[in-house]
Amino acid sequence: MSLPDSARPRAVVCLSGGMDSCVCASLAARDYDVYALHFSYGQRTESRELRSAEEVARIVGVRELLPLRIDLFRRIGGSALTDPSIAVPVAGDEASIGHEVPVTYVPFRNAHFLSAAVSWAEVLGAKTVFIGAVEQDSSGYPDCRPAYYEAFNRLIKEGTKVGDIRIVTPLIELRKSEIVRLGVELGAPFHVSWSCYSGETVACGVCESCILRLRAFREAGAVDPIPYAIA
Repeated sequence: MSLPDSARPRAVVCLSGGMDSCVCASLAARDYDVYALHFSYGQRTESRELRSAEEVARIVGVRELLPLRIDLFRRIGGSALTDPSIAVPVAGDEASIGHEVPVTYVPFRNAHFLSAAVSWAEVLGAKTVFIGAVEQDSSGYPDCRPAYYEAFNRLIKEGTKVGDIRIVTPLIELRKSEIVRLGVELGAPFHVSWSCYSGETVACGVCESCILRLRAFREAGAVDPIPYAIA
């Protein structure tokens, strides 16, 4: 049974608007008063992702959504998500996904997101920061590994006023299909989430993110409710 609002602790959630963050926010909202951060960082689908984050926040009952804009990733480039000179690749064989860090990796991105989330948590008096990082059957981003978050928690302990804020990654050891099943159980609003790296009206269906999402819904025996150009 959920605690009454007056007795619920606060938590900060990094909310991209994607499938994993949608489930993470739904999970956090069961037991916490959720304050969500969304980052626009020059990614190709930033306006679409912001709309998704706003809708997820509204549906799951987020207390406050704080949208932040970060310009450095667009300016330094180096990622297909933020650099228009680098094409978003069409995913090849599904089995090959995750074996090499793809060009959609945004260099050290999650460190910037987490730093902002921890700063806000200190102000709010929140002791928990949620992020929907996933290591299993994912694209293989280095800032989605358990060791990364263990190291970041050590940094928080040394670099914050009290040192008692913790980053939690409740999905990190789950397969994508298990995340879909958990989301269905929680009633997560998948229909307003967005995972595509390139499309803003309909998802492309061929980038790594779309391929992983479609496979997850298929393996979970569920229907993905968002529109695809190719699926």
